[in-house]
Amino acid sequence: MSGVPAIASPDGDGMMGPGRGCFITIVGPSGAGKDTLLNWLKPRLEADPRLMFVRRAVTRDADGATEDHASLDRDAFAAHEDAGRFAVCWDAHGLRYGIPTEALHHVEKGGIAIANGSRRALGEIERVFGDLVVVSLTVDRHVLAERLARRGRETADEIEKRLARSAETLPDCGRIVEIDNSGPVEQAGLAFLDLLRDEFRLKAPQSQEA
Repeated sequence: MSGVPAIASPDGDGMMGPGRGCFITIVGPSGAGKDTLLNWLKPRLEADPRLMFVRRAVTRDADGATEDHASLDRDAFAAHEDAGRFAVCWDAHGLRYGIPTEALHHVEKGGIAIANGSRRALGEIERVFGDLVVVSLTVDRHVLAERLARRGRETADEIEKRLARSAETLPDCGRIVEIDNSGPVEQAGLAFLDLLRDEFRLKAPQSQEA
C-alpha cells in the first residue's frame, strides 16, 4: 500500500502549490451513509480551493434522494467515455459510473479530490490517480440492518445478502482509513475533518466544524 503523500501548503494567495495531490474516495456498504457524510462535509469544505467534491456521472436518473450526480443514459455515457471525458469508469449493480477527468487534473495540480467510490473500482482509481486514500465507512451490523429495513427498498433476503457483503475485505489499495458511521453523521464528519488536518494540514473554518 502506498502512504499518504505530503500535500504542498497553499501559497499566500490561497492557490495550490506544485506537486501531485491526492484522491480520497469514500466507500462502504449500502446504508453506510456515504452520501449523508458527503452532504455534511460539502458546506464546511467546498470553499477551500485545494478541495474538489467530485460529481460522478451515473446511468441513473437523479431522484434527489441519492448522491448529486450527472445523470446520463447509456449511449451518452458511452459517448463521454469515447471522448476521454472520464478518468475512471466502472460497472456496478447494473449501472455505469464515471469520474470526470477534471478530478484528475485537480489532483495533478496538487489538489485533493473527494468522491463517493466503489470497492470494485479501487484498483483502477489507484492506477490512474496514483495517490489514494480510501475512507471506509463501517456501521454496526444491527444499525445497518435497521437502516436498510427503514428505507424499504429490499426484501429481508436481499438485506441479509447486503449485510453479508458488508463484511467483505477491501482490496489492498491506497491507504485505508476506517471511520465508524454507526451514530450521528457529525461524529463521522468530525473524524473526516481530523483526517484532513492530520494528513494534509487542512482545517475547516471553526464556525463550520460542528
